Amino acid sequence: MTSPVGLHRVLAPRGVLPQAADRLDSRPEIGPDEVRVRVERLNLDAASFRQLATKHAGDGESVRAEVLAIIEARGKMHNPVTGSGGMLIGTVDEVGPESSLGLKPGDRVATLVSLTLTPLKITDGLRSWDGLSEQVPCDGHAILFGRSIAAVLPDDLPAELALAVFDVCGAPALTDRVVRRYGHPTVAVIGGAGKSGCLSLAAARRAGARTVGVVPTTAERDLLSKAGLANAVALADARDPVALSRAVTEALGGPADVTVVCVDVPGCEHGAILSTADGGTVIFFSMATSFPAAALGAEGLAADVTMLIGNGYAPGHADFALDLLRGVPAVRDLFAARLAAD
Repeated sequence: MTSPVGLHRVLAPRGVLPQAADRLDSRPEIGPDEVRVRVERLNLDAASFRQLATKHAGDGESVRAEVLAIIEARGKMHNPVTGSGGMLIGTVDEVGPESSLGLKPGDRVATLVSLTLTPLKITDGLRSWDGLSEQVPCDGHAILFGRSIAAVLPDDLPAELALAVFDVCGAPALTDRVVRRYGHPTVAVIGGAGKSGCLSLAAARRAGARTVGVVPTTAERDLLSKAGLANAVALADARDPVALSRAVTEALGGPADVTVVCVDVPGCEHGAILSTADGGTVIFFSMATSFPAAALGAEGLAADVTMLIGNGYAPGHADFALDLLRGVPAVRDLFAARLAAD
């Protein structure tokens, strides 16, 4: 009997959900409510790819070998260091008669759930990937459960672009929700020139916020300033709490009502908290976030802030992100530039 949340695919340890499992069953045969997808591309999340690239000093062959080894050992792409994975695109092969996902064979789809809980089998050894970018061309199959989420790829966007947007579509949706609760707040987006960062900036401004995008390099500062997505652009290392807080305060005339963390490096929790006004909200969208560092840091700073962990899902999040991409040319330009650089 199959479980809509995939319990029947957990090999070890028994009794946990697929995301927490050490190994999943990635056999191609599907249950009555499952869907099998022929995989054509993975999108590794930024924190996971950065960790692997750093570990192997940018050696693409070594990165490729480790990603393949992780998938083969675990039956899914679940980085054991960062605890994160990414998502994928592919074509629906087979749909179980009891599936409620609304998919049919031949649909080109992007999964909107993490690779850390998606049974995955790679059959081509990742031979078409050089290990130097987050997007991984490949061949293989993946399994979606009864409660998985997937979106049919839009006809008007390149698949690689749509995949990059879907990978971070939870960030702008939650940013929009939080900003609208405040009315017209000030918002700081840490990592504002990145994928989730530029979408979050666009969402915040559309919702009526006054914004600052914080970036670590002059090149990203110039890029984000040219894009015009933020009211101000500040330069600071997010791992330096005092420097980050000073940059945000100077740009906004005080700490932010809402701070959105979209960077892919660890150690940014304290700076984000210090940059946020009492009664404000910090949204952590980075897989590099440490919950103990955030919780204990806020306690140690006597900071009266609400801290949210972006879970990557909100109703309508995929359509919301695509609407921003289509409606805000600067967002699409930043995505295109990042994809070209990769």
